[in-house]
Amino acid sequence: MSPRYAVRFGGAVLTTLFIVPGTSAHAQPPWHPIRVIVGETLDSLLEDEDTDGDKKITIDDPHLPGSPRGDKRFWIVTSDKQRFEVSGTYFLSNLLQELKLAQENRLETLELLPGRIFELPVNRISRSIRELYWDEPDPLPVAVERKWIGQTIDEQGLAKIFIDEKSVTIDGFRYVYVPYSDTLAYGYFVEVAGRHQDWKMKVVRLPEKVTPGYVRSLDGRHGILSLEMRPRAAGGGYEGAPFVVPGGRFNEMYGWDSYFIALGLLRDGRIDLAKSMADNFIYEITRYGAILNANRSYYLTRSQPPFFTSMALAVYDQLPKESSSREWLRRAILAAVREYKDVWMNPLRLTATGLSRYYDAGIGPPPEVEPGRFDGVYASYAAGLGKELKTFESEYRSGKLDVGELDAYFSHDRSMRESGHDASYRLEGRCADLVTVDLNSLLYKIETDIARTLEKEFSGTLVSGPGRVEESARWYKRAEKRKDLINKYLWNRERGMFFDYDFVHHRQSDYVSATTMYPLWAGLATGEQAEQMMKKALPLLEMQGGIAASTEQSRGRITPEHPLRQWDFPFGWAPHQMLVWRGLLNAGKDSIAQRLVYRWLYTMAVNAVNYNGTIPEKFDIVNRTHQVFAEYGNVGTKFSYITREGFGWTNASYEVGLGILPEQFRDSLDRLIPPEWIFGSR
Repeated sequence: MSPRYAVRFGGAVLTTLFIVPGTSAHAQPPWHPIRVIVGETLDSLLEDEDTDGDKKITIDDPHLPGSPRGDKRFWIVTSDKQRFEVSGTYFLSNLLQELKLAQENRLETLELLPGRIFELPVNRISRSIRELYWDEPDPLPVAVERKWIGQTIDEQGLAKIFIDEKSVTIDGFRYVYVPYSDTLAYGYFVEVAGRHQDWKMKVVRLPEKVTPGYVRSLDGRHGILSLEMRPRAAGGGYEGAPFVVPGGRFNEMYGWDSYFIALGLLRDGRIDLAKSMADNFIYEITRYGAILNANRSYYLTRSQPPFFTSMALAVYDQLPKESSSREWLRRAILAAVREYKDVWMNPLRLTATGLSRYYDAGIGPPPEVEPGRFDGVYASYAAGLGKELKTFESEYRSGKLDVGELDAYFSHDRSMRESGHDASYRLEGRCADLVTVDLNSLLYKIETDIARTLEKEFSGTLVSGPGRVEESARWYKRAEKRKDLINKYLWNRERGMFFDYDFVHHRQSDYVSATTMYPLWAGLATGEQAEQMMKKALPLLEMQGGIAASTEQSRGRITPEHPLRQWDFPFGWAPHQMLVWRGLLNAGKDSIAQRLVYRWLYTMAVNAVNYNGTIPEKFDIVNRTHQVFAEYGNVGTKFSYITREGFGWTNASYEVGLGILPEQFRDSLDRLIPPEWIFGSR
């Protein structure tokens, strides 16, 4: 049955709003605001419609037999005793959200806007991202203009960060680690620690050279890493440069997440915030020597997929073209040059093929994973030594046991985490042996970005240090060399797609992943290669809900010994979608890009409509659902009343996707027309 959403006044239906696949949605009712008592209405709504008690109104709330509870029809009683009925899951969840926002703003009564209750999905999701999800909830009354309260690494930010369970240490202290060279930040945080004795905060200055052994010595005492400090605009003192966290348990500034978040911010006009995030990355490269997986101490040996030039140029494109902007670009490009040379062309990551690999030099199991994650890995080794599992794990972690095979396993595991694709059977147990399509496409993009920027903005050259000059021509040569090597090692002419290459065993992988499309995004695929990929790769990866992280065949059959991995089939992720869309647009495949955008945005919209505005980190794009049960579950699905943040890069994908989608498809989204009705099944 098609969904029917109605509002009644008194006993008669005044306006019925239909959102029926295949028909046009009516205009929103042209009503004046109605005054309601917030707490009373909210409690009554929850009692009537939240029948499963999860503090949300969704299609899963059962209609209780013999009762009106859960029938998706609710009467609003105004402060002057008028009665309005709202019906339908989506509109009732909108009502719940508006009432909860009013309650959080300490309002006893609310001028309820019917236009907000009956706001159609496309606009409501986008507006929520713009006005709510990029920001933290502000407790000021709604009459006061909302101001952005961002995550920062400073006194204000630490008050929130120290609530995070990841701040707990074996000695009960909360640690802040500061780069050796940043004396200003060190002094600042020592003063903060002195003012907040109850925080039990310890400030540690990192050694001038951070080694893997030093990072391992911090196990049990890991903490937050400082980011850029800047003078306050008013009142004196310093504050941290703000950034947006991905959401949920991810309460830090992450590497590749931040690029995609920045795309969404720029789409929504939040240029200063996107620039601030890039400033924090310049700080990380300058002070820590790399853009880190995230700013926690256990990530000091690990980077993430390199998107910095793409991020910096996207920001610069929207800055006023004045001398200060050009100086900022200069700093960004020099930081990118340093990252490229010191991280990705470092002997640890540059292989004999001339291509680079992901590689985390850290020692032993990664400390950030949840307890029990590696029990299955430890079990056979523990049994072989006649030890209890926990005893074996403790002795191995402390370095008392020398198990070379386990050391190799964790080298691959850590490297897989640097790739951002943790976990996937594409990389599990072999990541450090692979030069991957994704990484080398990104490095090609960095090389061409630097070459073009030097040519366009700096007359072809830029001094990078005493006696060192970066020349556009040399960067173009680096890019051409990498392109040749990618074609030599990673392109498979017979199969019409790019594959990772195992440089240890001298063979190409056959694992089909969404990363095969990265060369389109990077601009290195030829026209012929693009055509081959449209014929051979795209049909394997395109599902009803978007691009799958891999094919089912490559992933293999799921068994207790071979469980689901979240970066494999049937899951779809926002970064893959956005990269594929842009790659197709680069290749002149606009209609295909629009089709894929629609599939993904429809998946987002139908889940938001049916599940109280839910925007998660990933989807099962075969079944078009956020109800994912693999590894860590699905961040962004656990909330009460109203989602506080959605999920960073998924938010961004919605805003970026709307910028690509033609107007007629936006109307179809509002009407919740499934993509197969428009494009056919795949």
